[in-house]
Parts: sequence; structure tokens; C-alpha cells
Amino acid sequence: MTKRREKPEWVRVAEEYEASGLTQREFAERRSMTLSTLQSWVYRRRRQQRGTPAQPVRLLPVQVMTATAPVAGARESLEVLLGSGERVRFAAGTDVEYVARLVAALGRKSC
Repeated sequence: MTKRREKPEWVRVAEEYEASGLTQREFAERRSMTLSTLQSWVYRRRRQQRGTPAQPVRLLPVQVMTATAPVAGARESLEVLLGSGERVRFAAGTDVEYVARLVAALGRKSC
């Protein structure tokens, strides 16, 4: 059974692991410690470093509009109208996460 270590020592151990370049399993074996203990302290240290979220989620008003008649030869698309009045058009099937990240980035720049 290993001796119980104090929190400041475990924070240091987690920092040493991060800087080691080893896998968690390799580091734990070299230190004669259980893998689960190392994982727990690395997780806690990372969570502590993150702190509060950088920016809270902002909800923006959305207006969904449908065309009354399709334009001849036009493909399906998604159009986003930014608060600045600019429009961004995406082809149907564009990755939704990509669209969300791009719109969020453009929204931050226009503020």
C-alpha cells in the first residue's frame, strides 16, 4: 500500500507527468503508483486549469425563411444573415459544426 500524499505534492506530480512526454501508464509504472491515482490527479489539475469557461454561450435571434418558388438551376443552400447585415451562404450538407464555428467567429469580429 502506498503512502498517502498531500495535495501540493500531487499537483507537482501531475505537472511532472504533463512535462514528461510519457504515457500515463509509463509514468505511473516508473513512479510505482497506480494508474487510476495518476489519472485522477491529472484530471483534477486540468479541470482546475480550465477554471470558468472563456465565454458564456450567447444565443442569437434566428429567422427561418423559405423561398416561395425555387430558382431555376439553384442548388439547396443554407444562408446565414449576420447582425452586421452580411450574408454567408453554405451548400446543403455542409458540416453543421463548421457553420456554427464560422458564424460564431464572424459574430465576434463584428461586435
